[in-house]
Parts: sequence; structure tokens; C-alpha cells
Amino acid sequence: MRIIVCIKQVPDTSQVRIDPKKGTLIRQGVPSIINPEDKHALEEALRIKERCQGEVTVVTMGPPQAEKALREALAMGGDRAVLLTDRAFAGSDTHATAQVLAAAVRKIRDWDLVLCGRQAIDGDTAQVGPQLAEYLGVPQVTYACKLHLEDGCLVAERALEDGFEKVKTRLPALVTVTEEINSPRYPSIRGIVQAVKMEIITWNSRDLGIEQGQAGLDGSPTKVNKTYTPKPRGEGEVIPGSPGEAARALLARLRERKVI
Repeated sequence: MRIIVCIKQVPDTSQVRIDPKKGTLIRQGVPSIINPEDKHALEEALRIKERCQGEVTVVTMGPPQAEKALREALAMGGDRAVLLTDRAFAGSDTHATAQVLAAAVRKIRDWDLVLCGRQAIDGDTAQVGPQLAEYLGVPQVTYACKLHLEDGCLVAERALEDGFEKVKTRLPALVTVTEEINSPRYPSIRGIVQAVKMEIITWNSRDLGIEQGQAGLDGSPTKVNKTYTPKPRGEGEVIPGSPGEAARALLARLRERKVI
């Protein structure tokens, strides 16, 4: 089983602030981490490899410092890592990012399954995985919380708003996973030592055959007009009493404020 895992190095959003004048994220001094749900995708790939044998290739697109995320993925158990880095990729939206990732997956050639996290914590779009599947022309399963192989096919349980859905698809395929699927392992000391010595394959736009205007800002139809921090709302009010009393009190409050 040959698995490709797409990960993203993201800023730790618990420490991100927004510049009130520019409306942009202040990234200076903010530590970078592997996107949490991508880590679950990597863990699932490693578990499949342990059950079925095979190879796990980890791919990320980003600046040279994204190598740190790849080293961590190798320390967890990844077999090889590919860094897609080029100034031409800077500012890519989900459409352009998926194009670059698709070019990398095609360059890798032999693979059975692509795993991605459901979405990244810095953008929360959940678009890259599905777009990548479209560009690769393979079946896609999103929001997977359970996976197993059955008769050469992939069986997944999807977490939906009103329940669960079980689907079966042929391979090759792409799956995006949620955090409920597993608990990612910690890198071992031996894994960390080995990861330091392992080669990181680096590809740029020329290696991938990405033409000018296909990636980066020029290749991104999405334009962000403004980013801002919502103003905090006032404190809520707890209405005591029985359900009937609380309902009557709530109705009176709404009438006082001319909501109804």
C-alpha cells in the first residue's frame, strides 16, 4: 500500500493576533505546528502501513522552514518527505495550492491512497482535499472518522451533521479525515534521530511543470478584502426558574427590547 499524506505547516492559532491597521495576521514570533487534522491523516497512514505493509510519503507546500514539519512527520514514521517550495507559490489560495499538490502527486506516480486532514486551522476552508481529488481524477471521501480496507477497496465511515454514512470506494482514492479517527503518536527518540539524517526531496515550480500564473497570487482567483477581529458581544443572561417561568420571562425581555 503506497500512501501519500499532504500536510501543512500552520501558525499556532492560539497565539495569532491580527494587525488592527492592516487587517493581516501577525505571524512574527508565533510558533509553527503541523496542522492538527493533517497529523491525524498521517497517523492513519502509518496504521494502514503497519497492517498492510507499504510506504508513506509526506508532502507539504511552503517556505524552506516547512522542512521542520516534514522532519517531525518522518520522526513519527514516514518513509520519505517532499517539500514543494518556490517563491512562485507564495500567496496561493486553495485552487492554486491544489494544482501544485496535484502536480507533485502525479510526479510521484505510483500511489494507492492520498490522505489529507479535513481542513487547516489557519484557513478553515476544507477545500484543498476535494479540489486535489478533482485535479487527480480520483474518487474522494470527506469527513472520514473510520477507515479500513476490504477486498481491495477502501471502506470509510463519514461523520455528518445528522449521523454517519458508510461508503465504499475503489482505489486509488483521496480521503480527508477528522480528528475523531485516531490519536496521533508521539515521535520516538529513535525516530527523531533517524529523521535528522533522512533526505528531504525538494521540488520547485520548474520540477513540477507549474507555469507562471498557475500558482501564487496570479493563479489564485480568491481575493481577501479584509481580515478583522469580531467585536466581543455583551455578557449573556441566565434566566432562572422552571421551563415555563423562564419562557415567560424570556418573552417579556424580547418584547421590552422590541425584538418581537
